[in-house]
Amino acid sequence: MPTESLDFSTPIDDAKVQQPRLWIGNGWTARVIKNDDDEGWAVAMIKDGEPEPALVGPWTMGRDKKNPKPLDASAFRTLVKTASEVLRRHEQQLHAQLHKSLYVSMPEGQIKVTLDIVPDEDHPYAMLAAFDQDGEQIGQVRTSAAFKLSATSAVGWIENDYRKP
Repeated sequence: MPTESLDFSTPIDDAKVQQPRLWIGNGWTARVIKNDDDEGWAVAMIKDGEPEPALVGPWTMGRDKKNPKPLDASAFRTLVKTASEVLRRHEQQLHAQLHKSLYVSMPEGQIKVTLDIVPDEDHPYAMLAAFDQDGEQIGQVRTSAAFKLSATSAVGWIENDYRKP
């Protein structure tokens, strides 16, 4: 774990900084920090406005085998690309956890059922909705955020005239 005290919440101005251990630009800050875990160095990538780094990874030692290799334009571009991809995957995973949908075959045709979880800190809940083949909403109800959407639960909800499960 890095020992250097870092304040990630301080807003960063738009000026580009290009120092051996600190690069700021393109909405990101790369900061090379001492890594206590293995006597080496690490680099933290912080997106502007975020309180925590999006990525912390090992950093290469310099030629003297004591100090870190200085940041440069190529390394910064690669770090921005990697940290952006980490954030994108995290957002996709969160979206997949909060928004689910499936199709069920009913006598009236295919029905799309969606479950959208609202992760409110005090009172989380979910909205369960059904849509016909034309995309028209035919049912909606607020339910528990713990509701498990499956083909069986969707059919049961539809057969119960879209009442709260």
